[in-house]
Amino acid sequence: MGVVNCAIGREVDIYIAIARGREMAATVGFDEIDRTRIEIAILELTRNILVHAVSGELGLEQIDDGVRCGMAITASDAGPGIADIELALRDGYSTAHTLGAGLPGVRRLMDEFAIESRVGSGTTVRAVKWLSKRRERLSGGRQS
Repeated sequence: MGVVNCAIGREVDIYIAIARGREMAATVGFDEIDRTRIEIAILELTRNILVHAVSGELGLEQIDDGVRCGMAITASDAGPGIADIELALRDGYSTAHTLGAGLPGVRRLMDEFAIESRVGSGTTVRAVKWLSKRRERLSGGRQS
């Protein structure tokens, strides 16, 4: 399975992306708890796109590094960018008058998290969730 790209420009796009992510997470073999973590990460990243950049794209990808399989989420936009990434990753910090739990929450929910941003050029966030060895054995290491 290749990358599933979801254009994000309207509120409804968030829910379409979540549904596609839920479907892919189930295909990979994630249990209900990890599927929920992935859905929350998708929700937070897509909401950030709408709030801060107005539009962007979310990519969902089934991944395999030869040892384990999982799912990668990449959110990208051409918005204003983040001037201070370290500050943006602090719990409670928000420029949009929200709870400030989005990016720090995604970082906690996922196994890997990376963010690149340039002021005036946009932001890209990549988050990865790996299937636990136990789940991989139970699901038969499902991959496409």
